Amino acid sequence: MSEYTIRATKPSDIPSIMAIELEAETAAHWPKAEYERIFVPGGVSRITLVAECRDKISGFIVARRIDKEWELENVAVRPVSRRQGLGRALVEHLLKLAREASAARIFLEVRESNQAARRLYSQLGFLETGRRPRYYSHPVEDAITYEIVIGI
Repeated sequence: MSEYTIRATKPSDIPSIMAIELEAETAAHWPKAEYERIFVPGGVSRITLVAECRDKISGFIVARRIDKEWELENVAVRPVSRRQGLGRALVEHLLKLAREASAARIFLEVRESNQAARRLYSQLGFLETGRRPRYYSHPVEDAITYEIVIGI
């Protein structure tokens, strides 16, 4: 993997995040206002991180915190930066933050066809916990749910 820095997201990162999201067909596609809400004090508690190399953002991750339970909501990496361990680094960084915050568990769902992500989550210790039929649209597809227990 090239020299990437993982850091907390800033409001000025939103255009780069949205550009990456558009390049990643399996990413959740959010309106700009949803990303802007991340930075509103008193709003939904989210952890957002970006990975950058030479001042260019190459990937991001968003997780929602609900007390001790977290939900990984979105993760995406630019196509030119894939297969370099960047997605893994982002998820591992999130796991580290969750442990430091004494989170109990992290949940997520992923398209059934997204084998690369499913392999990564399994390698990192997430367990498959279920299926949500026809959860995704464009194209219609089931979601596979995963969970990792951090602490109780």
